[in-house]
Amino acid sequence: MTPPLPLAEAQQRLLDLAVPLGVERVPTSDCTGRYLGSDLRAKRTQPAADLSAMDGYAVTEPLDGPWTIVGESAAGRPFGGQLASGEAVRISTGALMPAGGSAVLLQEEAIREGDSLAVASGGEASARHIRRKGFDFASGDAVLESGIRIGPAQLALAISAGHVQVEVGRLPRVAVIDSGDELALEAASWDDHRLPASNGSMIAAMVRPLAASVDRIGPVADRMEALAEALERAKEADVIVTTGGASVGDHDLVRPALEAWGATIDFWRVAMKPGKPLLVARRGGTFVLGLPGNPVSSYVTAFLFLLPLLRRLAGAKVALPAPVVARSAIALPAGSTRLEFVRAHLTGGTVTALAQQDSSGLQALAAANALIERPIDAPPVAEGEPVAVYWLENGGVA
Repeated sequence: MTPPLPLAEAQQRLLDLAVPLGVERVPTSDCTGRYLGSDLRAKRTQPAADLSAMDGYAVTEPLDGPWTIVGESAAGRPFGGQLASGEAVRISTGALMPAGGSAVLLQEEAIREGDSLAVASGGEASARHIRRKGFDFASGDAVLESGIRIGPAQLALAISAGHVQVEVGRLPRVAVIDSGDELALEAASWDDHRLPASNGSMIAAMVRPLAASVDRIGPVADRMEALAEALERAKEADVIVTTGGASVGDHDLVRPALEAWGATIDFWRVAMKPGKPLLVARRGGTFVLGLPGNPVSSYVTAFLFLLPLLRRLAGAKVALPAPVVARSAIALPAGSTRLEFVRAHLTGGTVTALAQQDSSGLQALAAANALIERPIDAPPVAEGEPVAVYWLENGGVA
């Protein structure tokens, strides 16, 4: 039997197989969470003219005053004339600097009596309170790079740069297949030997932000004909995810079912804990990821393989989660012969490994918001020492 692949090699092999699915144009207001399909250049200049950065008075030379107030410039309602020497206008934050205005006197540093304006003791009229034309970006500037994820801030930038539509990567269609004779959907069927089919719902929830659609199939019985029927139902998906049946037991039929369906196995088994019996296969343009049946193993392999695959297909420049460094709140034993991911809770810069680490333990998984990475044969960790941590929120990717 071929030995399990190291994690980094397995992840790279998977991503090397994945080709982005192409791009589509969508309204900019609808692109949050998508990956930009091409570099974005500004269609306008921001600010389009000099603006006041503060509430106060736009004044002319000489900057020690006094001045005569001749009008007002408000945001969206600029002063229409040109200031002569010794003149000023009341101005609000974001308002257009009037022609001839060279500085802003802050409201709290001004003395006003009727239309007469002077500088209060300790005050100063200064050009540093002016936001200059184009200080943020100018028309033609590169503002966003292809492959970045569009969050709220990137959305605001794209709109401000003049884009009402943008190109984004097409989202993959996903089918999730639960397999196992022990699984049931209906509460009436749950008993000592049949349990709720939760893995499919968990995986569907994980992939939904990265998928155009998610089709749930199953639970599917541990029979070749049932798996063949489920795979055929899912054949239009870009990615098929199976949970359970990917190991080496007599009833683990996912691999032979895939081979009978015409899929090619790219690799099987990864040297990690939990999640060793991971399977990656393809048929035509469809990827198949066979995840382990234990819920923690299923979750961790989805985090480390399935989500990166979906990001890459959707056009992400950065697909893999990146670890951060935190200090361990408790001592940790030496690493084993496999790379291990320890469920943990991260607060601030401190991470606490949870006591329960069984791969079937959903209560501990629900309490975890991070994974501590323990390399092969890693030395023991003392309380307060640094460890590598994967943040589970947002799939571990900023």
